[in-house]
Parts: sequence; C-alpha cells; structure tokens
Amino acid sequence: MSIAPRLLKGAIIAIDSDNPLLTSVTVFQYNPHTLTRRLEPQMMGGENRAEPLRIRGAPVETIDVEIEIDASDQLEKGGVTALAMGIYPQLSALEMLVYPRSTRVIANEKLLKQGTIEIIPPEAPLTLFVWGPARILPVQITSFSITEEIHDTKLNPLQAKVSLSMRVLSYNDLPSDHKGHKIFLAHQVAKEVMAALGSAGSLGSVMGSNFSIL
Repeated sequence: MSIAPRLLKGAIIAIDSDNPLLTSVTVFQYNPHTLTRRLEPQMMGGENRAEPLRIRGAPVETIDVEIEIDASDQLEKGGVTALAMGIYPQLSALEMLVYPRSTRVIANEKLLKQGTIEIIPPEAPLTLFVWGPARILPVQITSFSITEEIHDTKLNPLQAKVSLSMRVLSYNDLPSDHKGHKIFLAHQVAKEVMAALGSAGSLGSVMGSNFSIL
C-alpha cells in the first residue's frame, strides 16, 4: 500500500454561459514545473498628492504556464482514443477556450441573412484556472501557442507543449452578479487569510521590543 500523498492536478474549467451542462474540464496531465505571475498595482497615482496611497481596485494579474501533454501512457495501455487520434482531442479541448461555439456562429449568420443590423458577439465561456483549493481564478486567455513535437503515421500529435498566458478577471472587470465576480472575491478573502498567517504580526518580533517607527 502506497503512503505517498495524493498529488493534486492543476486544471482549466470552461463553463458555457448558455448551457452549464456543456462545462469543459481539462486536467493537466503533468503539473507545470514553473508558474509565472505578475501583479500590476492599480494605484490612484497622478498628481493628486492628497491621496497618493489610494488603491482603485485589485491589481491586474497575469499568469504564464507551459503545459506538457504526452500520449505515451495511453499508448502503452492501448487507449483507443490515443491510438486513433493521439493527443489531438486534449489539444482541441484547450483550443476551444478561444473559439466561439459553432452553433452560435451559424445562428448569427442566419440572423445576418435575415437582415438583422446588429449582431451581438457571442460570449466566451467563464474560464477558471484551478491551481489547488486556495487558488481558483476566473481568467481570460490572452496568448496561446502549441508546439507539437512528435506525430504518428497519420500526423496526429503525440507530444506537445502548450504555452498559456492568462489575465485574471477581478471584481474590477466583472459585474457584481457574475459568477466570476464572486469566485474572485472568495479568492481574495482566502488570500487575506494566508497573508495573516504569513505576517510576522508585529515590528517588535522583528526589530526588538523597544523599536518604534512613529
């Protein structure tokens, strides 16, 4: 019996705005070795010297990850899908994050032919980047690249690296009744709890009991 801890996998979840039953869940085959996050503070700034420390809202956060996908395990086990199509289905699931659904495209084309003047662009699914229970974030894919490395005899990809750049959507970006708004707010509350645990608690514990700034 193995006593090794169960490894949580990162994932990307896409919830269709029109039909939640069409939710897509892409679990990472291997967790990325590195994850790069950048935070751009949203300070008032400018020439208003009376309020230089006011914050307009949550920082603009971007996340970069590189995901590796490999069909080797499935091929060794005789997986029917891997034998027939390699990892093309997994790549397609990720690519659909940046495509409108074909049914909506066809419906809009029919409306145009009927003389409809204004067509509202289809809404992208609510995309969530899941990196452990404490980090579930609504995101928007801003950059997407795929490097296919090995192919089978039918040119189906067998190994690939997917580079994703994502912009985290905060309550600055979403209306208050949007699911993503509530998810981000819950994320910030969890982060505040983490921050309290990671704080030294007092200057005295760092600089000595007699130290004072003010």
